[in-house]
Amino acid sequence: MGKRIVVVEDDEKIVTMIMTSLGREGFNIKSASDGISGLNMVKKEIPDLLILDLMLPGLDGFDVCREIRMDRRTAQIPIIILTCKSEEIDRILGLELGADDYITKPFSPRELMARVKAVLRRLDQSTEIPARLSYKNITIDTAACTVKDGEREVELTPMEFRLLTHLIRNKGRVLTRQVILVSVWGLPGDITTRTVDTHILSLRKKMPVLAESILTVKQFGYKLKEED
Repeated sequence: MGKRIVVVEDDEKIVTMIMTSLGREGFNIKSASDGISGLNMVKKEIPDLLILDLMLPGLDGFDVCREIRMDRRTAQIPIIILTCKSEEIDRILGLELGADDYITKPFSPRELMARVKAVLRRLDQSTEIPARLSYKNITIDTAACTVKDGEREVELTPMEFRLLTHLIRNKGRVLTRQVILVSVWGLPGDITTRTVDTHILSLRKKMPVLAESILTVKQFGYKLKEED
């Protein structure tokens, strides 16, 4: 059976297009037309991927995304947001809430397929990372997607997890925001966003050791210090 995808979208034509194009590729698709039923479906199905419209009746996509990331059972589900708005702020807000990618309407079946495969590919590539990573008192189980700060388990969003893993694998190197956007988010490096800064701030708050270990390199980006 193919990977399971939930689509939360209130435009029937778009839903039909998505289900037809992804169905041909062997994906198992289910859909909901409003935010509340969509959120309930995600919690019930625990899909491999969520395609989420931002402008939804009942509960908008921003709130659905926020609820999914707050629930430990669904926090790791990759999310592609759909928006008919061209304003950059909507894309940025979606990314900062933990979405993995975005598609601006109107879009073609080919673009949709490329984005879906790219997100799932990044997810599958985690198997190429060593099963266990460590940095000072932080240990990461990449197979179980768990992080411990000493004996304390730390809950991270999928993007926080990928960002931390990327920093540890590149410790000692200066990473520009553009490089991080491309490597971790899979986004064009020329997008203007504070998404990287927001996620760095969150990692520093969640793990005190990172507050002094992740260095801000002025006008460039960030560097995780080498271990003493």
